[in-house]
Amino acid sequence: MRTLLPLRLPSPVAATLPGATFLLPALTRVSLRGTPSRASMSVDTSSSAPDSAAANPAAAGEGGGREAAVDVLVQYVVLRRDLADAWPLGSVVAQGCHAAVAAVWAHRDHPDIAAYCAPGNLDSMHKVTLEVKGETQLKNLAEKLEAAGVRHKLWIEQPENIPTCIATAPGPKSQVSSFFKKLKLCK
Repeated sequence: MRTLLPLRLPSPVAATLPGATFLLPALTRVSLRGTPSRASMSVDTSSSAPDSAAANPAAAGEGGGREAAVDVLVQYVVLRRDLADAWPLGSVVAQGCHAAVAAVWAHRDHPDIAAYCAPGNLDSMHKVTLEVKGETQLKNLAEKLEAAGVRHKLWIEQPENIPTCIATAPGPKSQVSSFFKKLKLCK
């Protein structure tokens, strides 16, 4: 097909077709969609991951110092491991989605939510999905968040009345991360 369509530069048609870079010769191939670096996707810049901006200054790219000065807004979603082992994956994911949307909607007038959902930030939202062992740990976490005044939603699946997950309203990482330090990433 390259011999039939020898394009030297990206055409307007090629730019509108997903995966159309195969139409371009190897020497003039350009990325039609900018892909963020893996380091910019990391929520925890203090982690020891080899691809984090802290461990790899070259991966920080432009604006590398800016992330350190700004307290990133993050939303935590905590799922129950026992349900993830017993329910279909889609059902568990749906529970997390319900809780995340409910937490945002319930606090939609808060300035942190406005900043998190601003048009310029929609493609760079930060979420951390964690897990607890079961219902008891989930309820204990909900009580701790409530006592500390952390905005969140404990999602209770109806009509079964089963607490399935917690989602925080997006907030500054420095203010909410301490409640989640001991939890494992959901896998």
